Amino acid sequence: MSFFGLHWIDASILFAYIIAVLVIGKVLAHQVKGESDFFLGGRSLGKWFQFFLSFGNMTDPGQATTTSSSVYRQGAGGAWLALITLFLTPYYWFSNVWFRRVRLTTMADLFEDRFGRRFLATLYAITTILMAVVGIAGGNVVALKTLQPMMVKEEAIWSPTEKQMVADYHEFAGLRKQRQAAPLAPAAAARYEVLKGYYDQGRLQPYVTHLKPIQFYIVSSALVAVFVMLGGLKASAVVDAVQAILVILISVMLIPFGLAKIGGFKGLHEKVPDAMFNLFGGDIASEYTWYSIGALLLVQLVGIVGSQASMTIAGSAKNELAARLGSVTGGFSKRFVTIAWAFCGLIALALFGPNLSDPDQTWGLLTHALLPVGLIGVMIIGILGGKLAVLGAGSVVLSGLVVKNLYEPLFPGKTEKHYMFVARATVPAVLIAGICIGLYLNSVIALLKFAIVLLVIWGAPITLIFLWRRLTETAVRVQVLATLVLVVVIPWGVPLIPSLAQSEALTVMTRERVVTGKVRATVDDVAAGLAAQPGEKIVKTKRIEPVSVYFEEGVVRTNLHDLNSPKTGKGLFRIEVYLLKLLGFDVQAFTPAQLLTTRYVVDTVLPLLILIGVSLVTPPTDPQRVARFYVRLKTPVGPTLPEDAVMVEESYRNPTRFDHLKLFPRSNWEFTKWNRQDALGFLGCCALVGFILVFFKAVLVIGS
Repeated sequence: MSFFGLHWIDASILFAYIIAVLVIGKVLAHQVKGESDFFLGGRSLGKWFQFFLSFGNMTDPGQATTTSSSVYRQGAGGAWLALITLFLTPYYWFSNVWFRRVRLTTMADLFEDRFGRRFLATLYAITTILMAVVGIAGGNVVALKTLQPMMVKEEAIWSPTEKQMVADYHEFAGLRKQRQAAPLAPAAAARYEVLKGYYDQGRLQPYVTHLKPIQFYIVSSALVAVFVMLGGLKASAVVDAVQAILVILISVMLIPFGLAKIGGFKGLHEKVPDAMFNLFGGDIASEYTWYSIGALLLVQLVGIVGSQASMTIAGSAKNELAARLGSVTGGFSKRFVTIAWAFCGLIALALFGPNLSDPDQTWGLLTHALLPVGLIGVMIIGILGGKLAVLGAGSVVLSGLVVKNLYEPLFPGKTEKHYMFVARATVPAVLIAGICIGLYLNSVIALLKFAIVLLVIWGAPITLIFLWRRLTETAVRVQVLATLVLVVVIPWGVPLIPSLAQSEALTVMTRERVVTGKVRATVDDVAAGLAAQPGEKIVKTKRIEPVSVYFEEGVVRTNLHDLNSPKTGKGLFRIEVYLLKLLGFDVQAFTPAQLLTTRYVVDTVLPLLILIGVSLVTPPTDPQRVARFYVRLKTPVGPTLPEDAVMVEESYRNPTRFDHLKLFPRSNWEFTKWNRQDALGFLGCCALVGFILVFFKAVLVIGS
């Protein structure tokens, strides 16, 4: 007996989880008595709840899908998309204190409080809502692509069209393998180009699934909406506590089954090329080299504070220590499960080979191929619960922005009950918008890269708000609007204009490369007669396929059956690379790593230059307002809310009371001297960073 391709035991586990989640929401609904309870959990969440919120926010199971997919494509270096924030964990030790000490509800409040004008608060609320909708879309796409391979149709009920799709997939995989070794004959090359068009659009699969996008998005989003509307942030924190256990479980349980299937660690190294175990890129096709990882770190360092979740999670903390410990323990816990996700990507490469039609489905395919009945159900609730936790917390964040920074200023003086109704009504609205975006942009890796860049729009000014007294509102306005055009309007707009998307100048590809070098022979090499045994050093030639220079998801023919039809770009347009082309750079000679580096460096440096340059030539903000802001930022949080209010009032009466703590006296820079807790926490975090890197490298060399 099965239900949509699931054994009745797995289906029962899924239904039981859904009922449990709704019960949690209903029970906690009685504890939501006002806006503070709904948005910030009453500012009463201790270290454990802070840990679960931070861990859940950083470690949703969707990242298992994106990380394993990225590693499957790029090798171990692909883990940096998720692992790069490891280097930022010592930074969390300080940034979460800032967000707790400002004592505000939303990030938009930060701009109104700092500059005394509502324009930036409103603009932040509007743009962040749009950006968060992209995040919701990503959660939808990730969950769908992970669950689809777990809910497959039996071959006996495939339609003729579905049978042909699977046959085409296997034909494409065979042709691609031949092409990597030597040029194809003309007829085979033509057939390859046709099939590659289908492949690039995700229309070739090795299976047929019951799970369809629209139906899944609607049902799962409805569950999120009901749950959040009932229980608010505290309900999300409780589910995050359960989810933390599930995330750890689903992150590791594929590994023993996978190793048993491929012959252990030794079998893994026999089946996967050595280059794929390199943390800093493998061959020339890898996006992750030392310099691209550095660029990724730079963009994350500036952008990480741009998320409203930073204010929501830290602002809900009972005290500063809870905010600090919750963020760093949640962050470090994520790094260990990230290593497990990366390892699963390598196992998938050994198990399926390098030609999966849609690598975004790596995690789901592994689950379907490896796990027995019962554990598949556990995996499904882990993935679905991750979506529930992340989208739930995200929906609370967005409802806070809508109510506090858009609706309440337009309709002041309403009752708290009225504002709570609007907050709850906002939740299904943003979830519906997320469904629409998810149907448009279908690559989880592209969505993740886009989300990283989006954070810089507001991350750059928020970073300087905390650190530089001379920052002006005019500078933030100019920077935000310019950056929105650069990283949102143009990248999304160009693919929608046929004359630009199909332009010969914009649909160019990088040059194909042929790489020759010594590698360890795999089992396939032995079968092909290239080596006597696995692990033997042989000289091998590999053809590196061209990639699109300007479009994130590649270039395809407008008519897949006609190789003479115009090409059109897919996905977001890389305006940063085009700017380098205008400056005379030969961008067609760039490697994937150089394309990625260009994007992240431009998107990080340009906003900071605009902010500093415009601030220096525009009038400063009211000195009294600025002084009140920074003295409150330096005032430690009191043991209770009434005591805290007294301490803040004392600081307002003496705005210079903490000036002796400034690292650069009589300057506009607000760096402060460290106390014992600052120093010990920072050094401890740095030591853990080093330990995790050594641990990851040690795991990669087992069995080599």
